[in-house]
Amino acid sequence: MEQTVAEVLEFSGVGLHSGAPVTMRLLPAPAGSGIVFRRTDLDNFEIPAIGRNVAKVSYATSLMRQGVLISTTEHLLSAFIGMGIDNVIIELDNLELPILDGSALPYVEAIQRTGIRTQRRRREHIKVLHPLEVRDGNKFIGVYPGTGYRIDYTIEFPAPIGRQQTSVDLAAEMYGIEIAPARTFGYKADEQKLRDMGLIRGAGPESAIILGPMGPENGPLRFNDEYVRHKVLDLIGDLALAGHRIEGHVVAERAGHAMHTTLVSRLLKDRSAWALAHTPAAEGTAVSGKEVTARAMGRPALQGI
Repeated sequence: MEQTVAEVLEFSGVGLHSGAPVTMRLLPAPAGSGIVFRRTDLDNFEIPAIGRNVAKVSYATSLMRQGVLISTTEHLLSAFIGMGIDNVIIELDNLELPILDGSALPYVEAIQRTGIRTQRRRREHIKVLHPLEVRDGNKFIGVYPGTGYRIDYTIEFPAPIGRQQTSVDLAAEMYGIEIAPARTFGYKADEQKLRDMGLIRGAGPESAIILGPMGPENGPLRFNDEYVRHKVLDLIGDLALAGHRIEGHVVAERAGHAMHTTLVSRLLKDRSAWALAHTPAAEGTAVSGKEVTARAMGRPALQGI
């Protein structure tokens, strides 16, 4: 069944690129309404989190409708997919979501504390029927038919990162442990160039991994392969703009936000490549919101949430 957050959740911080202070609230939303951003500083103007509203996709994924912008959406949308949240209203009083610690973990932990509300509507997913691929030189992303939601991601960056690869099966419901804690990252040597471009004005050691010549300047890492895990986190959030969780196998190599969202666009345009299908309950049994939350965090269901 579809799900929403059980209570209103509030977060405050600064935007990663704008550096602007922002307060954001997550509100329960009716079944079938999807994920909708609402700019409270602009007369509650709403922007649904769907592919046709994708705007800038260089260093972050942004949405735009009628000239109104919502920036850096990927971490929150990733948390919704990982935690099984289908419907929510996201209120914020500025153009960019708070970066918090640079990962999706603060969102996951907040949802885990307050719980999830199960709704009276069957969830649908996008079932991939035939392959779709996007190539740009040595960069690649493709989606293929498959059971569950499997991701294979390979990255290759200058030292000290180098080449990393990971495989994730979201059907294993370990998002909260294996993906959510992975933080965004950047090279100290690129800092001034990016700031001159008007980017990373809100970045700091508390919100990103800062890489020097010998490795992280604000270690330790949360995972040995935290960099590629964060790229998986971003990918899950970007593909959420398809409007539903995907059933299939995604393979990415040296991809990024632009290629992620290009894949979403091509997938939505090619109606022969997918079909909407209802998500079946395992063995015909109902699963409560608290059980979904606990599974995503990789532990038994908590009582009294």
